[in-house]
Amino acid sequence: MLRRDPLGPHAYLSLMLINIVNQSASRVPRVYVLDWLKRLEAILARTINPKRYRNRELTLVFLDVKAARRLNLKFRKRNYATDILSFQGMDQETLGDLVICAEVIRRQAREHGLLIREELGYMILHGVLHLLGYDHETSERDAKKMFKFQDAIFEELLSPPRKKRATPRLTRPIVKGIKRKT
Repeated sequence: MLRRDPLGPHAYLSLMLINIVNQSASRVPRVYVLDWLKRLEAILARTINPKRYRNRELTLVFLDVKAARRLNLKFRKRNYATDILSFQGMDQETLGDLVICAEVIRRQAREHGLLIREELGYMILHGVLHLLGYDHETSERDAKKMFKFQDAIFEELLSPPRKKRATPRLTRPIVKGIKRKT
């Protein structure tokens, strides 16, 4: 069953088009996911060449355990539901698809002592890095590189967004050392 999203099927970030498809019984925190991706996009723009993902489409598909297990078995030969699967895009316009199992995310959040949204954000970050070419299953060196980068980005995403400090407005000029004649 495809759930209708009152906010529409997709959203544009500054560099990517985001599609969110919910085929699970769980509610997807769409606004949170889009905000997380917007902040992630800003960090990636500073650390990775944006040409790798500019004007490309990213689709997030939320599935229930049964469907997630079937996909994991079909594509990875592992007979269990996993938290996230990433599928590379088939053309230049598509970054790829992230398939997410909300029930596994909830369970892992409890195990890791995170809020569900934090665990979801961590796994979205993980999936996006896979789509950008990072891999932790090829070698121990690649795994260390990916997880170090992923954890640094995650820590930055968890910190509250920095607000620009307003410049104080002076109501009258301050002049020191000048005496007025009366």
